[in-house]
Amino acid sequence: MRLNTLFLGAALGALAMAGSLQADEGGDPVVGETLATTCMGCHAVEGARNAYPSYRVPKIGGQYEEYLVDALKAYRDGERPHPTMRAQAQTLTEQDMRDIAAFFAQER
Repeated sequence: MRLNTLFLGAALGALAMAGSLQADEGGDPVVGETLATTCMGCHAVEGARNAYPSYRVPKIGGQYEEYLVDALKAYRDGERPHPTMRAQAQTLTEQDMRDIAAFFAQER
């Protein structure tokens, strides 16, 4: 009986670890919605433009999740030169980036 309990405990522990590993790989759109509040001011508005320098701000709802994560990392690392986006991305953890990307990926 004790061996069965031990085996069951080990199996449940392995499943819990597998679940936590999977959670770290993807984003949570519910968490992302909260984190994306600042992003929504520009990136949820069709035809938005930045005042200076003047350029079109892309509406990113429906964009691929992986693309958004890669873009945020590039802003954070200075590979994409945009001071506002760099400042925003530097405040985010990689999980935050995945959560925000998951939220925007589901938006149309």
